[in-house]
Amino acid sequence: MKISKYIHSCLLFELDGHKLLFDPGNFTFAEGIVTPEMFADVNSIIITHTHPDHLDIEKLKKIVALSNAPVYANMEVGTTIQKSGLNYNLIEEGIYKIGPFKLKAIPVVHEPLLDSPIPQMTGFIINDKVLHPVDSMENKLTEYEGIELLLLVTMAPFANELRIAGFGDKVKPKRILPVHDGFAKPFFVKSRFQNYAKHFAKSGIEFIEIYEPGDSVTV
Repeated sequence: MKISKYIHSCLLFELDGHKLLFDPGNFTFAEGIVTPEMFADVNSIIITHTHPDHLDIEKLKKIVALSNAPVYANMEVGTTIQKSGLNYNLIEEGIYKIGPFKLKAIPVVHEPLLDSPIPQMTGFIINDKVLHPVDSMENKLTEYEGIELLLLVTMAPFANELRIAGFGDKVKPKRILPVHDGFAKPFFVKSRFQNYAKHFAKSGIEFIEIYEPGDSVTV
């Protein structure tokens, strides 16, 4: 299973010829480095919650028009995109099969935000190997301790590095793929990733330093 990162929290999973796209949000497309046309051949799309850094409706519409890929989402996301003329398949809790991917959908609570309502959000276990908690660091997610790969928020207005590293320490994955860093300058991202890598190495956890759009890891 190949996982490619396209800025911030936009991730492309590939397995057996099937391309599953997660959260093409506005940070992904902000500088024009990544375009909807790059996802013209995706087979399916998952949107985890309504925040614009995870859901750019106009860009999503373009991707769907190019690829004809079905969109999977929870009720709040689905209701939001329906208003723009997009259809969706409900995916909220339980085991789902999308192509070669086995997805365990988990309702998760977004970390608290300043003066902002908390959206409905769906996290995932992908093929029993990858924990995608999205923007949640709930204690209940530590039941997946020892999982092969954790997709970990690394910088955010709702958390500091102590909170983030503490969550990673509790999950104790074999490897960590950093996400949610699309609003930071490259020099800052590099310095923070190096700091995380040094921290997690103490516990034998590999922190994957990934920087360029389209860079990937295999699980």
